[in-house]
Amino acid sequence: MTLDVSLLLGSVIVIAAIVAVRIAHRSGLPSLLLFLGFGLLLGDAGLGIQFANPQMAQQIGLIALAVILAEGGLTTNWSHVRRSVPLAMVMATIGVAVSIVVVAVAVQALLGIDRNTALILGAVLASTDAAAVFSVLRRLPLPPRLAGVLEAESGFNDAPTVIAVVLLSSGTASNASIGTFLFETAVELVIGAAVGLAVGPAGAYALRRIALPASGLYPIAVLALTFASYAGAVLLHGSGFLAVYLSALILGNSRLPHRAATRGFAEGAAWLAQIGLFVMLGLLASPREMPSAVVPALIAGSVLVAVARPMSVMVSAAVARVLRLGRVTWREQAFLSWAGLRGAIPIVLATIPWAAGVEGSKEIFNQVFVIVMVFTLIGGPTLPFAARTLGVSAPGEAHDLEVESAPLEELNADLLQVKVPQGSKLHGVEIFELRLPSGAAVTLVVRDGKSFVPATTTRLRIDDQLLVVTTAACRDQVERRLRAVSRSGKLAGWYGERGLE
Repeated sequence: MTLDVSLLLGSVIVIAAIVAVRIAHRSGLPSLLLFLGFGLLLGDAGLGIQFANPQMAQQIGLIALAVILAEGGLTTNWSHVRRSVPLAMVMATIGVAVSIVVVAVAVQALLGIDRNTALILGAVLASTDAAAVFSVLRRLPLPPRLAGVLEAESGFNDAPTVIAVVLLSSGTASNASIGTFLFETAVELVIGAAVGLAVGPAGAYALRRIALPASGLYPIAVLALTFASYAGAVLLHGSGFLAVYLSALILGNSRLPHRAATRGFAEGAAWLAQIGLFVMLGLLASPREMPSAVVPALIAGSVLVAVARPMSVMVSAAVARVLRLGRVTWREQAFLSWAGLRGAIPIVLATIPWAAGVEGSKEIFNQVFVIVMVFTLIGGPTLPFAARTLGVSAPGEAHDLEVESAPLEELNADLLQVKVPQGSKLHGVEIFELRLPSGAAVTLVVRDGKSFVPATTTRLRIDDQLLVVTTAACRDQVERRLRAVSRSGKLAGWYGERGLE
């Protein structure tokens, strides 16, 4: 295939995938299913494009997952997930261990496979998919705490599952004691966390103090920093996925210039990574081999959804309660159990034992592929119904207030761009009622495509865009005040709302 033909085919696939995202959004179907379908149509059962290289698929998949995790960290609002992180960490470690063991014990007994293969299958299926969770949950009105648990868990649990799959596939785990396995896992997680926690703040500090000549360089620099953390952690034999997620989380929530542009760039890169990843995995799969994998896949998937995931959530909730990390109601536990979406990550993880030549690994890949297709098709569209039925939805939850900034270096000031979102209590507030500090002022309002300089008595409306000029010294105070009023209205201070979260 010539370069011109490859570029044409690639552009057609991307455009078709973008159209598919629109269709998926309207129908409620996870877009990953359509992308996987494209791959199957392009493969040997469709157009006949041959791709059967699990080693290359593994490398491309890990890079794509790093991009997706970076976007997840950059677009995660720390104020929303901060209270949820302790429970999410428990679910991403103890919960993952419970899920691996339960699936392994069940499939070993039900399918008659050996212990190591059963453990690999359990480890591959233990991780919830960040892309699937982010894309579905950010359209679903949930209380911040519950949504934060699912988002943070999907970001954190990739690291331990990747470590477990690699160790099991290399034979290290089977030849070592449980203590040694847990110690190696803990060491990799600590190294990855250390690298991410070092690169994130250092990168944010540098970007705040270096005035780049073009605004488009800031998103590139941020994404490059996240990849530097990934590569640095891997070189130090740590968890690259934990490093990239933590560094991106810190950078995404730091006071950086052109933060909204950076988030947009990261989202575009993640969508491209998802499209390429899912299409490649569809190419790698062989539809001719899938029928023999259906029955074992349905058995393993049913165990995962009906037993392993609920048990991992219950154990995690019990541990959190003992450690006084917060109480999780049975309704929240039920929703967390159903919302553990699996997507591309388990399929990518299934290429690791296949690339390592583990016996029975091709069957594992086929089974995981079927599990993801079937249970994502069932789970994703039913989440809104499950949230309403369990009474955990929050239809009145206001969208988070987005603040974009551009530095005014010579004036030691910042220009903030604020859009009043749906559900915000900024609606109806007069400019003077914002009570911004003396170093800040609303200089322009854009409403219905027309801009004007507001008076102190101008009332704000939904979808208004404000330009706020503030000195660098009081910028944080301005943002906190705007968020407080957005949540609780002009009497935010009376309600104890300080915009700190």
